[in-house]
Amino acid sequence: MKSRLLVRGARQLLTLRSAMPWDLGLVENGALLIEDGLIAAVGPARQLERLAKGAEVLDAKGGVVLPGFVDSHTHLVHGPPRLEGGGILWTMHAVRAMPAARLQATAQHWLTHMLRHGTTTVEAKSGYGLNEPAEIKTLRVSAALGAVPTFLGAHVTPPEFDGRADAYIDWLIAELMPKIARRKLARFADVYCDTGAFSVAQARRYLIAARRLGLGLRIHASQFSNFGAVQLAVELGVLSADHLEAIGKAEIRALARSSVIATLLPGSVYHLGLTRYAPARALIDAGVTVALATDFNPGTSPTPSMPMVLSLACTQMRMTPAEAICAATLHGARALGLAAETGSLEVGKRADIAILTAQDYRELPYYFGINPVQATVRRGVIQIN
Repeated sequence: MKSRLLVRGARQLLTLRSAMPWDLGLVENGALLIEDGLIAAVGPARQLERLAKGAEVLDAKGGVVLPGFVDSHTHLVHGPPRLEGGGILWTMHAVRAMPAARLQATAQHWLTHMLRHGTTTVEAKSGYGLNEPAEIKTLRVSAALGAVPTFLGAHVTPPEFDGRADAYIDWLIAELMPKIARRKLARFADVYCDTGAFSVAQARRYLIAARRLGLGLRIHASQFSNFGAVQLAVELGVLSADHLEAIGKAEIRALARSSVIATLLPGSVYHLGLTRYAPARALIDAGVTVALATDFNPGTSPTPSMPMVLSLACTQMRMTPAEAICAATLHGARALGLAAETGSLEVGKRADIAILTAQDYRELPYYFGINPVQATVRRGVIQIN
């Protein structure tokens, strides 16, 4: 017998099923019917309620119903917060020392906070282990939690290869990456191409090797410096180039001519006390597909809240509420290659849903410092209510 759930009582239902860019596909007084974890019908409540006799009911109480947020860039699996300073290598030592069970419990704690804030799909990077046991441990924890695992072995150079970044990239390509690909521990490979991390030449070798092994490509690009990472992203056709605070007009034009998704991470700019946010307005106006994510990590963006990220996007990067919602849902799904499965409320897709207390979607980024989510549904199952 099919499990059936009717979500009704929505003052605004945001389907995002329109073919028009940045269109929320808004249905007034909408409802949706879920069967066995998938969306079976979407539309005006008066139509759906006739189809849903006998179904369990989830009342939106006059709020806004939208797709669950897709957080397409996080460092979910990590150790303690860096309360006394330190950087990636400080976290590396903690992750190497922590048993997998403790890492998983800590990550599960934060994953629950994400669910409470409406996030139903989470990408999770490695990159805090930087040796074989710790990187594999991290990726296995990510998969066990249902996150989308990304191998970020090229995060920074670990102490064992201090001053020998080329040799470290060689080792990743020859030894660790093939094991990860063969064991199917990651869906993507990511590289940090910036000052203090890896050069364009090193990043190119790493990403080309990842592609040969069947891994999808992602890149941390131009967070602090603008020395060719975006051009590399376009050259290799990576799925997503993330950060982009330091890009200029030439890079915006290059992205606009490509299929690369620009994933913007305003939480790290805010937490670091910086003022240079990614040029979202210019990117969107040029025709670039923009996604938003938390960059959740223990040092530079310790927030699990996508609603806070949407607020920063609108107040600091001049995105409209509709653009921010699209960027945090459907475009985030595109940045993970999952747009056929989630990111919009369409028949046949996973029933991943956030229900807000707000009565107008524009309230979502307008109010900040609060959690506007009253209920979260993931794969048709009520997680938070």
